[in-house]
Amino acid sequence: MRDKYSGLQIGLHWLVFLLVIITYCAMELRGFFPREYRPVFNMVHVSGGISVLVLTVARLLIRIKRPAPPIMPKPKPMMTGMAHLGHLVIYLLFIVLPVMGFVMMYNRGNPWIAFGISMPHAAESNFDLADTLKEYHIFLANLGYWVIGLHAAAALAHHYYWRDNTLLRMMPRKRS
Repeated sequence: MRDKYSGLQIGLHWLVFLLVIITYCAMELRGFFPREYRPVFNMVHVSGGISVLVLTVARLLIRIKRPAPPIMPKPKPMMTGMAHLGHLVIYLLFIVLPVMGFVMMYNRGNPWIAFGISMPHAAESNFDLADTLKEYHIFLANLGYWVIGLHAAAALAHHYYWRDNTLLRMMPRKRS
């Protein structure tokens, strides 16, 4: 039985991690730059969000075909249940946030750009819906900081406190 995720699963995990950092940084750091750069930061944020959505769906499809390798030594059922809940929340965030952002941008009724391409928008704006979605989007994005932090802390706790192979299963293979 294998003791690590596949190279594809590991690569997608760390690529999504990098894209999440870029996507969050695009919004958090844009205020430090002159206003004329805001469209670039918005495009990076939107493009990153769409990429996270696509790669998250790909990860889920691959996960169906290739389940997680076992954790050794085997954790208590409560720990396994909490891990499944944590992963479910992460997957939901990485799907719901980009979809919500897409619907929000569409309903603004203004041209917007992702990957350097002009994206579709509503003929008439619905600012009430766009503003409501923006509030939820920001709330869930802020929740994402905590969920991602807990995910990382749990991986480190598994490695250093419980001394199991949870973290090692997702680390890239060493070249021989």
